[in-house]
Amino acid sequence: MYVVVDSRNSVTEGYMAGFAREGFASLGLDSSDFKDWLSSASDDDIDAVQGFILGELDERPAFPDIIRSHSRAPIIALSEERSLDQTLELFTAGADDVVRKPVHTREIVARSDAIWRRTNQVEKPATTGRLQVFFNGRDPEIDGKPLPLPRRERHILEHLVKNASRRVTKGQLFNAIYGLFNDQLDETVIEGHMSKLRKKLRQALGHDVIDSKRFIGYRFVG
Repeated sequence: MYVVVDSRNSVTEGYMAGFAREGFASLGLDSSDFKDWLSSASDDDIDAVQGFILGELDERPAFPDIIRSHSRAPIIALSEERSLDQTLELFTAGADDVVRKPVHTREIVARSDAIWRRTNQVEKPATTGRLQVFFNGRDPEIDGKPLPLPRRERHILEHLVKNASRRVTKGQLFNAIYGLFNDQLDETVIEGHMSKLRKKLRQALGHDVIDSKRFIGYRFVG
């Protein structure tokens, strides 16, 4: 899930629509609502965030420090003008990247994933045994051959691989894939996606690469 923060409702709605078209969950907030949400959000909600997108805000340079006190997710600041002083100010404040608008949501996702790989020292693609997992919209490959997956299953696999060092709960997966305030679906939808994903991977690899523990969650074990 991506969190877009901007003082203009039209901007947050535009980016949320863009993320939705690409199959990513997102949340749009103004600065005051964002601070309230960040201070009250559960660990599951925070862990579901794949990137923070900072648009035009009052006191924007203060936001990276506020975010870093809660999350290590990539922070991307959007710039509406070519200004070296503004760019340097945002980098100094702690932004991981500064991008000139207009920018497509697919580029934001790609930049966010690139920041994550550098931070976690993960090469592209992530390779574990015979399985290769990409983070740019491509299907995973087994022995160099694509394994076609529906978008939701691919996103689940990518999220588990990114978090292979820890167990991910059903709630965290739901928030990452469907967003925080989706009241049209129940968390149990993840169980259906997971069952299909594990079956496909098990049939292709001959063993289970996702460990599941009831009430605890899932972990990619390779």
